[in-house]
Amino acid sequence: MQSSAVPFPPRPRITATSLKPRSCLLVHPLSRSSGRRSLLLRLRSPLKRLLVATASKSPPPPVSSESDRQSKPSDAEASSNLLQENQGSDLGWLPAFPHVLTASMANFLFGYHIGVMNGPIEAIAHELGFEGNSFLEGLVVSIFIAGAFIGSLGVASLVDKFGSRRTFQFDTIPLILGALLSAQAHTMNEMLWGRFLVGLGIGANTVLVPLYISEVSPTKYRGSLGSLCQIGTCLGIIASLALGIPSESDSHWWRVLFYIACTPGLILILGMQFAVESPRWLYKVGRVDEAKQVIGTVWGESEVEKSIEEIRNVIIDDTNIHKTSWLELFMEPHNKVAFIGGSLFILQQFAGINGVLYFSSLTFRDVGITSSALASLFVGLTNFAGALFALTLMDKQGRRRLLIGSYLGMALSMFLIVYAINDPLDEGSNHILSILGTLMYMFTFALGAGPVTGIIIPELSSAQTRSKVMGFSFSVHWVCNFLVGLYFLELVDKFGVGPVYGAFGAVSLISAIFAAYFIVETKGRSLEEIEMSMNARLPAKDK
Repeated sequence: MQSSAVPFPPRPRITATSLKPRSCLLVHPLSRSSGRRSLLLRLRSPLKRLLVATASKSPPPPVSSESDRQSKPSDAEASSNLLQENQGSDLGWLPAFPHVLTASMANFLFGYHIGVMNGPIEAIAHELGFEGNSFLEGLVVSIFIAGAFIGSLGVASLVDKFGSRRTFQFDTIPLILGALLSAQAHTMNEMLWGRFLVGLGIGANTVLVPLYISEVSPTKYRGSLGSLCQIGTCLGIIASLALGIPSESDSHWWRVLFYIACTPGLILILGMQFAVESPRWLYKVGRVDEAKQVIGTVWGESEVEKSIEEIRNVIIDDTNIHKTSWLELFMEPHNKVAFIGGSLFILQQFAGINGVLYFSSLTFRDVGITSSALASLFVGLTNFAGALFALTLMDKQGRRRLLIGSYLGMALSMFLIVYAINDPLDEGSNHILSILGTLMYMFTFALGAGPVTGIIIPELSSAQTRSKVMGFSFSVHWVCNFLVGLYFLELVDKFGVGPVYGAFGAVSLISAIFAAYFIVETKGRSLEEIEMSMNARLPAKDK
């Protein structure tokens, strides 16, 4: 209850003789006669003493019925409930974590297959008979990207029909077969087919992992759990580089590396047998009871009714229209998110991440670290440290702020390297600045440009087009990835490292401006709330 102060007119003077010592009460000025005033004081004084005496005694326990006594918890139960509530506020991510971790195994495979060709490519070329042919060496690496492009476009129809769990299992089969074929290859054609199959599975799963995590994770922890995509990729790269160190002395070690790649794939297939399905997909295909059960298990029983209602509103609206085709991604109302998704990956790739990764071994060689695998390991550990920071900040600072700050940090890092290259300092100082700029670039990339790009696209997409928008965006990613890898060294040879890195810094600045103008903050909002706010046909939910 709130109380308000009421102004009174000035009080008349009251003499000490008119008041008794035990009745020190102020008399309201509206009492005009002294007789009435004395009577009022005599009535109020005993009343005050009665109230004080009553307050000094402990109140009697309220009489309650048997049902009331049963409904009220004991002190121990109340303490236990309070502890559970406090733990729930900190560990609300825990029920979803095993399922998200299992899905992130696909990103571990992605990182592993990126790094597995870094060291032993020369040994592979020597043993399979194409040593010295730079075109064929590049083809063995780039055929992986061609398979990933096809896989990213083809996964949308599979996930819409079979759901995420089964699609994970289907898409991991070519990953295992491709790794086995590469490990047993005795001709270049066998190696090409093996790498193509691996790329096919990687392309599908890189779309599927952020899609699955966004739909399974609780709203409050969706960003942090989504960061496991980037962490899985980092750990995969680190594992492949660490395991690849013996390939510098053993020319046949590369076969062992490909055999090892089969193990995470088998774990992924088995783990998905026990993982939950997306509740959004379950509701869409009419398995409402299963959707409620998943929500209760992963998000909490208190979220079931509210979440089902939100999903129902969105799904009903989507099914009332018609199934979208790929061409409709370029029409209203879907073209905005498709534009944002494609643009984010174009900017991410042309900000130079793959060029910096490629050139980092040469940068470290200048300061005496001659092992390319060891240099790449340093870069991978820095990337991993940034991803861990992103995990803690994603749901606190928000996606938009991290993305802007990440690109600004990347721009600063590139300009620092350009300064080290062009400024006439001593050679040792230039090398240290170059190393510092490279590590800063990788750390700031892992803070935002790496994880946020994959997280925010499914968050902004509607339930109707989410899988297709993700497939389109990642197909753009693979095309840009291929172009940067194809022309990076040629541009460096023609213009030098300084101008190329300066261009990367300029693109990073443009990316920060793009994020500031086009990215909508999604932190703390359910996917349905985001869709309602972005879709004029749906009633937006008031916050």
